[in-house]
Amino acid sequence: MVERFFRDITTERLRSGVFTSVGELISAIDEYIADHNAHPKAFIWTKSARDILQKVIRADSRLSSKQNETLH
Repeated sequence: MVERFFRDITTERLRSGVFTSVGELISAIDEYIADHNAHPKAFIWTKSARDILQKVIRADSRLSSKQNETLH
């Protein structure tokens, strides 16, 4: 969820903005967060817990095999 939030703030506010100072950037981030918090939307999972866990297990297996290949 954290990664999703950072993706959203980046695509919805930061990439389209022009900031001439760190202060302007901080203000833009603060404004985005304030608006986001004022209009909260519940996140609805579209996958079951089983599907998510199976994907995590597959990714872990692939990463482990890649790490083993680099060690040999």
